[in-house]
Amino acid sequence: MSALGLALAFWIGAWLLNIWLANSRWRDTRAVRIAVPVLFGVTLLVLWEGIVRGLNVSPVILPAPSVVAQTFAASTDLLWVDFVQTVLKGALRGYVIGFVAAVLCAIAIDRSAFLTRGLLPIGNFFAALPIVGVAPIMVNWFGFDWQSKAAVVVVMVFFPILVNMVQGLRATDAMQRDLMRTYAASYTQTLIKLRLPAAMPFLFNGMKIATTLALVGAIVAEYFGSPTRGMGFRISTGVGSLSIDLVWAEIAVAAMVGTGFYGLMAWIEKRVTFWHPSQRN
Repeated sequence: MSALGLALAFWIGAWLLNIWLANSRWRDTRAVRIAVPVLFGVTLLVLWEGIVRGLNVSPVILPAPSVVAQTFAASTDLLWVDFVQTVLKGALRGYVIGFVAAVLCAIAIDRSAFLTRGLLPIGNFFAALPIVGVAPIMVNWFGFDWQSKAAVVVVMVFFPILVNMVQGLRATDAMQRDLMRTYAASYTQTLIKLRLPAAMPFLFNGMKIATTLALVGAIVAEYFGSPTRGMGFRISTGVGSLSIDLVWAEIAVAAMVGTGFYGLMAWIEKRVTFWHPSQRN
């Protein structure tokens, strides 16, 4: 049987197994909830391998997953340098700066009707700006190193977190706020003991959205100017030199980092907002 035939047979078998698991009496167990998406992902990789090998697809067009894995294993030093430049220096620093700035601005907006009516519409305007227009401007302002990438990330993550945080600060109802006033609580006490805890589900929603935006923003910014390292730089040069297997290895790193970052935010959210109905079993 050809490679394509084997891949199709595996896909059909995995499909039937997934249907059985989804309808079995163990479908609500943690093991099955993990096994179903993992099996689905493995099936896609096997089908990809079978199609590439069965149809003799050129590696310049689409390399097989096994080739990408070999390139990944042989290029770990290079991938690590790019990871440090793009993720740790650019995306992570920009994410932290954007998060802190968004939370502080949200508290200021909550205190001022003028800022509520003036800054939020401007924020919506900036949030709609295309990244391909913002990135070259930031590179011209901050140079070719990680600072310009962090600046792009700040712009990308600031407004999703800001909008969600402002909405969260207003999530408490009038009876709860009246109760705090009955206890003669100051604004700071009300903010810390009532409004910030109520805003946590909204804040984490914005933070989870921003996790993917941060990585995308840092990678795209490297297309418009970067030192001789970085994931965006490597993808750009890899496409130019037809090293498509290295490009896919960088994409795999980006996918794993994005998934891990999102999972970390979800894990922290579960422990911070354990009291919220969305986190209860």
